Order: sequence, then structure tokens, then C-alpha cells
Amino acid sequence: MNSTVNHQNDRSKNHPFLVITVVAFMTFMGVLTETSMNVTFPTLMKQFNISLSTVQWVTTGYLLMVALLTITSAYLKRRFTNKQLFVSAALLFITGDIMCGLAPSYWVLLVGRLIQAGCVGLTGPLMNNIILEIVPVHKLGTYMGMANLIVLVAPALGPTFGGAVVSFASWRMIFWITVPITVILLVLGLFIIKQYSSTEHYEFDWVRFGVLALGMITLLLGFNIMGQPGVLVKFISYMLVSAALFTTFGWLSKRSHKALFKLSVFKRPVFLFSFLPYVFLQYANIGINFMLPSYVQMVNGAAAVIGGLILLPGSIFNGLGQPIYGWMLDRFGGKLPLYLGNSLFLVPIVVMMIMGQDMSVLIITILYTIFATGRSMAFGNSMAYGLKHLPRDEQKDANAIYGTGNMLAGSLGTTIIAALMTSVHIASFSHVQNIVAGSRMAFGMLALLGVINFFLFRRLFKSSK
Repeated sequence: MNSTVNHQNDRSKNHPFLVITVVAFMTFMGVLTETSMNVTFPTLMKQFNISLSTVQWVTTGYLLMVALLTITSAYLKRRFTNKQLFVSAALLFITGDIMCGLAPSYWVLLVGRLIQAGCVGLTGPLMNNIILEIVPVHKLGTYMGMANLIVLVAPALGPTFGGAVVSFASWRMIFWITVPITVILLVLGLFIIKQYSSTEHYEFDWVRFGVLALGMITLLLGFNIMGQPGVLVKFISYMLVSAALFTTFGWLSKRSHKALFKLSVFKRPVFLFSFLPYVFLQYANIGINFMLPSYVQMVNGAAAVIGGLILLPGSIFNGLGQPIYGWMLDRFGGKLPLYLGNSLFLVPIVVMMIMGQDMSVLIITILYTIFATGRSMAFGNSMAYGLKHLPRDEQKDANAIYGTGNMLAGSLGTTIIAALMTSVHIASFSHVQNIVAGSRMAFGMLALLGVINFFLFRRLFKSSK
């Protein structure tokens, strides 16, 4: 087994991007459907007669399931082969596609989305782990940027694709169109995906996993009711239960020897101060991507296809810039891409907060483009910088925690932004004015995170010395 693995490992290093590309494209499919659905929310609300806080679970639930699977990625990578994980991801995606395409009700659609989330939950961490295995450290930023190029083009195409499909056909076609593409990727993966390290058999820590999963679910349920009248006691109860579960998880982690992931990486400042900005940037990104398409439809009266198109220029810069941003990290170090990226991330949010209802669709598009460019520059490089400065034996565990934090932050971003957008109920205001007031609160919260990131990056660079 070891000699075969070593032979395949040597051979794969000659063409590492070919292997990474196939896994990245499968992740791309999951991200494409996830971002496509954001534009369909007003349509789904009318068709299924549901509220915004309910329909957002199509995204929140999806991201939560990805987070739960990502928790297990360190264990799965050591226990199963790359091909087994890849094939499982493809089959889960296809099954979810078919369920969503046929869904007679919102709840069937939601279950299909939860199943479909298994694709990104498996292939996202798998892609990063393969990069860590076969790419030299001095090229890590560049190759992660190249892989993220494929994955992050999906947000560029997703809202536009979803808006066009809803406007000219039906939201169900989002799923039927992606089925044959996923089947082709599955066939390619069967031939291209190889094994680059040995697997091992050991027991999974179901107790810790269950406690952590319940803590995350309780946290999201609590934030989901935030902003509704008369729920303060219920919200506090959710937060207390969630805090107790996370505390229990930490206590169990000190005593368990079963497989999940090692929390000891949090003791390394270079991990902690790269992880926090990483999740803050993702929280803001998913929140903004959810908010703006709905905002221009509710406030500016734009069509669904316009709601998708406003994200297109920024998402293109987001995706196509990835190799350049990764090269910047490898060539100039972390300060240039992280400080510059966070600055470009912060300024447009402040402008959106100040302008409010005075923003036209064109202005929103321009501001989002600047925001997406800066966020993209800082986001991937936060993780790459942290991984570069960690010992190799801790990278799989760190990757699992980055990925889990990424998806949990995305789920919280959608949930909290949706709650804030609909939290203002001033009687003298029109419905549009209340939405604008709630959105300003959301922009202000994201701006605060941008300011905090500057302090975190400063600590990161000090700790990496």
C-alpha cells in the first residue's frame, strides 16, 4: 500500500492542478446551486406562502450541513480514500438535485438541499487536503488561489444563473441543468482522483460530534428568531443552551482520544488570529450575497434577473483574482493582501450604510464589486497564511476547523442578516423604509467586523514572527 501511494504521490506532483481541478469543479457545482437559490427567495416565498425567515433556511440549512460534515473532514481524510469521498459527494449532490427538482413542497425542497450539501461538505475540505499533500509550501498560496478561482467563479455565475432561470423558466431548472454536469464530473473523478497518503482505521468520536452539532443548531435557531417581537427570553435561552453545549464540547475534547479534530491548534496564535478574520470575512460575504439580491428587488423594485446581475462583476473579480491574490501572498508576504483586502472590504460597507435608500442599482453594483475584490483578497490568504505557519501534522485539523468555521459563519451570516433586515417595524414607515432601516443596521454590524479585522491581522503578523 505504501509503495503504491508513494508512486501515485510522485506522479501526481508532476500535474497537481489536474487533480485539484476535478475536485474543485465538484465543489463549484455545490456553490453554484447555493448562490443560485439566493435570488429565488422572493419567488419561493410567493409559491410556498412562507416568510423570509423561513425561506432563508434553504441557504442556512445547506451551510449548516456543510459545516457539520466539515467537522468530520480530518477524520474522513484519514479513514477513507480520496476516491471514496469524491464519489460519495457526487452521489449526494445528484440525489439532492433530483429531490429539489421534483419537490412538491418547501419542506421537501429543504430536505433535498440538506442532502445536496454533502457535496461541498466532502469536496471542499478534500480539495484543500490534497493541495496540502502534493503542493510545496512555497507555492501554497498560488495553488490555493488557483483552486479557489474555480470554486469562487460559482458565486459570479450563481446569482445570474439563478435569476435568469427564474425569469425565463422555473427555479426547478437550476437543479435539472446541473444533474448531467455532475454525472460527467463523477466519471472523470473515477479515473483521475488518486490516493496520496495511507488510510487508517480508528474510532470516530460520535459523542463530541453530537454535542458540537447540537450547539451549532441551537445557536442558529436562536439567531433565527432574533428581531421578532416578544422572543427575548426564548433567544436568551437558546444562547445559554448553545453556550453550555460548546463548553461541554471543550471539556470532552480534553479527555477524549477518539477521532474528530484537535482543538490544540487554537493554542497557536498564528492559527487563532488567522481563523477569526477568516470567519468574519465569510460571515460578511454570505450575508451580503443574501441581502443585496433581495434588497434591490424589495427596495429598488428590480427583477430577479437584475438581483443576480448586480453580484456578477464583483464575483468575477472575486474568482479571477484568486491566483493573483495567492501570488501576492507568496511574493510579498501577508501584510499587502490582508491589509489592502480588508480596506477594500470595509469602505464600500460604510458607504452602503450611509447612503441607504439613495443607492441606485448601479451604485450597489459598483460598491459590491469593490467589496468582493477586497474580501476575496483577504479571505483565502487568511487561511493560507495560517496554514503556512503551522506544522504539517496539524494542518488537517486546522483545515477542518477553518472549513467548519467558514460554513457556520455563512449560516449565521444569512440568519442574522435576514433577521436584521426584517427587524424594524416602525408604524410611520412604509415596508420599504423598514427594510432599508434594518439593512442599515446590518451594514453597520459588518463594518464593525471590518474594523476588528485590522486589529486581528496586526496580532497575526506579530505572532508569526
